[in-house]
Amino acid sequence: MGLNLDDKKAVVAEVAAQLANAQTVVVAEYAGIEVTDVTVLRAKARASGVYLRVLKNTLARRAVADTAFAGLAEHMTGQLIYSFSADPVAAAKVLNDFAKTNDKLKLKAGCYAGKVLDKAGVQALASIPSREELLSKLLGVMKAPVSGMAVALGALAKKREAEGSAA
Repeated sequence: MGLNLDDKKAVVAEVAAQLANAQTVVVAEYAGIEVTDVTVLRAKARASGVYLRVLKNTLARRAVADTAFAGLAEHMTGQLIYSFSADPVAAAKVLNDFAKTNDKLKLKAGCYAGKVLDKAGVQALASIPSREELLSKLLGVMKAPVSGMAVALGALAKKREAEGSAA
């Protein structure tokens, strides 16, 4: 049974609200994927802060109209699953990682910073480390000199103790 007009308006409003907070939108064809696999994908998306939804393409086109993601409308054909994320790489990473293990999910296109990306562009975006990964790397780089200094001072103190007790 199809949606009535009020239901359609509610879906468009919900998706538009998600788009207002999103930096990235990625779409993928999902034809032939088993329900259990889609459930796993949804759980991974939720854990990564990604809004994942199967939508009618006409409703999705209405939701992206007059937004930075409007250029994506020409790619909205076929059985698509839509992912939206406030994190620039999360939506691409979730779908790309899942597509590596499930050949029935095919990345189609994406949009980031107002630029429409093809499949290769989405894969390149997915390969960028997340914000948390970058922050942990930065912390490691900042911590290295301090811990090196602490080890050197500790070794110097042990050396002086050994010299003092030997004399």
